[in-house]
Amino acid sequence: MEHIHYFCGNTEKPTDLKDREPQRAQLFAISKLDWIRAQQRKIRAQEREPEREYLERESHYVWGKRYLFSVIECDEPPTVELKHNKLLLSVRPGTMKEKRAAVIEAWYRDQVRQAAPALIAKWEPPMGVEVARLFVQRMKTRWGSCTPATRSIRLNTDLAKKPRECLEYIVVHEMCHLLEPTHNARFVALMDRFVPRWQFYRNALNRLPVSHEDWEY
Repeated sequence: MEHIHYFCGNTEKPTDLKDREPQRAQLFAISKLDWIRAQQRKIRAQEREPEREYLERESHYVWGKRYLFSVIECDEPPTVELKHNKLLLSVRPGTMKEKRAAVIEAWYRDQVRQAAPALIAKWEPPMGVEVARLFVQRMKTRWGSCTPATRSIRLNTDLAKKPRECLEYIVVHEMCHLLEPTHNARFVALMDRFVPRWQFYRNALNRLPVSHEDWEY
């Protein structure tokens, strides 16, 4: 057929319709742009936890376990303590959110600093490497990093919020970079050898970021 009947009664040649398909597709995409953006915002929200306010009964995580945040005001230096299902923060009366956050952040950093050296010592002999320096710090987009030239590794403070197995995975991951700096096939083979379930731990870390940030690893 040289002509076909199309919707509103107009006649168009098949070649005309073919030429207009990209335009129709573009118009359709534009018409759905608001919906697409809404879905993207929803996905990003699902990948992040809410920004912390450090208020009573707020949920916080320590080594993968959920605790209810509680504040105790007393005229003494600040302390943090786990007691039953609560994360107890003791601060001076009138302490603002920023100071509360700094105290909790320092406590999380200490948790990683205390846990990581034993894991490094555990893995140094079988891997045949030696870590010269360990740093624990706030990192916005990575769980860890390695500098092979100085044999130093860096770990994210937020790892204290994840299960301990995830911390061990990141420690081994960064130590593997002392043997292979890139993420090539040799690196994957090393990870398969030392942590056969490493992809499971990687997915767990990337699926549910604990900070209100954009994460990649």
